[in-house]
Amino acid sequence: MPAKLNHTIVAARDKRKSALFLSEILGLDPPQLLGPFALVTVGEDLTLDFIETGGEITSQHYAFLVNESEFDEIFARLKARYLDYWADPGHKKPGEINRWDDGRGVYFDDPDGHSLEILTRSYGSAGTSADFPHPLVSETIEADSGRDVAENEKTKTGGGGLCYREGPGGGQPIGS
Repeated sequence: MPAKLNHTIVAARDKRKSALFLSEILGLDPPQLLGPFALVTVGEDLTLDFIETGGEITSQHYAFLVNESEFDEIFARLKARYLDYWADPGHKKPGEINRWDDGRGVYFDDPDGHSLEILTRSYGSAGTSADFPHPLVSETIEADSGRDVAENEKTKTGGGGLCYREGPGGGQPIGS
């Protein structure tokens, strides 16, 4: 069985408020308290575990793949709360949704400044044939003509099999 993500910890100023915000916006079951955490179940075996911190919170990004009707419901809840939203992760296109990969996506912030996203198609899923390809998926990577993959890997690894010295005088091949 391949490894599956089970949970991740999310820093919050108020774990109850932040966990409740997420569960309400996404239309999920209410959070459950477990020790110092407020758990929001976001998948079959996946929880976001909110924990309070008194220190600075580094903004993280959490993206949720939803179907078209779920997108409409979540988006309506965002608008009902008069929350700001953007079509892009850099917040340069306010009040818009994106159509990347011929789906829909929107970004918004939680009470602690984490960047949340809902999207109806996984990015890159439509490739370059989409009417609205993801801006980061704009071309297909092809193998270089005249060179095979093994040759490309050999070039990237520094000639295949060479070990490099670390520390002072580092960067020099050992045994060359």
